[in-house]
Amino acid sequence: MTAVESRPAGVVLTPSPGGHRPFGARVKAFVALTKPRIIELLLITTVPVMFLAEQGVPDLWLVLATCFGGYLSAGGANALNMYIDRDIDALMDRTSQRPLVTGVLTPREGLVFGLTLAVVSTLWFGLLVNWLSAALSLGALLFYVVIYTMILKRRTAQNIVWGGIAGCLPVLIGWSAVTNSMSWAAVILFLVIFFWTPPHYWPLSMKVKEDYARAGVPMLPVLASNKVVAKQIVIYSWVMVAVSLLLTPLGYTGWFYTAVALVTGGWWLWEAHALLNRAKAEVTGAKLKEMRLFHWSITYVSLLFVAVAVDPFLR
Repeated sequence: MTAVESRPAGVVLTPSPGGHRPFGARVKAFVALTKPRIIELLLITTVPVMFLAEQGVPDLWLVLATCFGGYLSAGGANALNMYIDRDIDALMDRTSQRPLVTGVLTPREGLVFGLTLAVVSTLWFGLLVNWLSAALSLGALLFYVVIYTMILKRRTAQNIVWGGIAGCLPVLIGWSAVTNSMSWAAVILFLVIFFWTPPHYWPLSMKVKEDYARAGVPMLPVLASNKVVAKQIVIYSWVMVAVSLLLTPLGYTGWFYTAVALVTGGWWLWEAHALLNRAKAEVTGAKLKEMRLFHWSITYVSLLFVAVAVDPFLR
């Protein structure tokens, strides 16, 4: 059981300058601002693309530099997101223990930390990788912070659709880190992540829609019925699987990637249609099993991109 601090809903606790905040707790809080678990997923889509771009094993120093720069950039974006959203984070159960809500860190500390990571990550990419990757990295950060967090998130149910572009850019960064250029292969994988993001996130939103409703965030499950959301999930899922299969006829991948894309994509579509059938039957609560697709979506993208990395060695 986790103890939750008692406070009025929506109240953000700001520590006083002289307040006692243990050093270890503050270090953990700064790490939490970067949302490490989300960054793990971003790196899963970055490194395999570097193998595909190299058609083999890329320079390991370049891989390390790209991953570290990606962590700094995504961490800065996430920290700035928490700074901007600290008011609604205080209203939602799943975000109520974030550092800027609990008061372990001050809003000023969160802002300075996020801006510092943004500057350092851009320079890191530019000086140690290349400036094309630096521009893409900075573009992803600005898109997530400005377009998604500040403009879309609180205004439209399409927030996660277009805001998800920021999460697609690591694919382009991985390719550009190796080649200092772009390719249709990178664009196709970018589109895979673009169409993957809504059906990945909407099941989670269905699970916690009361949280979003309380905070006034117009996620699609807040505004539409489970049936409507599930239909959208199925549509995006079919497009995602179709796009994922374009790499092979265009000559970028071979039999191994194709087999993995077909099997994992087929299983995804099975789960998506199963969710739609339960929604049509007006199943609610735990029996809706919306999180089955959410958890599978993470496994799917991991397996697909591992196949991207392995395929060049089997052709």
